[in-house]
Amino acid sequence: MENKVKQIIHKINEQIDIETINHNSHLKNDLGLDSLNLAMLTVEIEDEFDIDIFENGIVNTFGEIMEILNTQ
Repeated sequence: MENKVKQIIHKINEQIDIETINHNSHLKNDLGLDSLNLAMLTVEIEDEFDIDIFENGIVNTFGEIMEILNTQ
């Protein structure tokens, strides 16, 4: 699941090296995702995992995404 999310992030911004993504990676500050990228990320994750990733509020880090996915 973790690798799939990393692949989705890389698909959205091919300049991001998958190897540099870790649980503390901030989606905006570290990975450089802008508002459009975050919207695309939301749609991709929701389609892939059939979950509302922002159901309980804003998600800022890769680790937060993984926590949500691991609790479903």
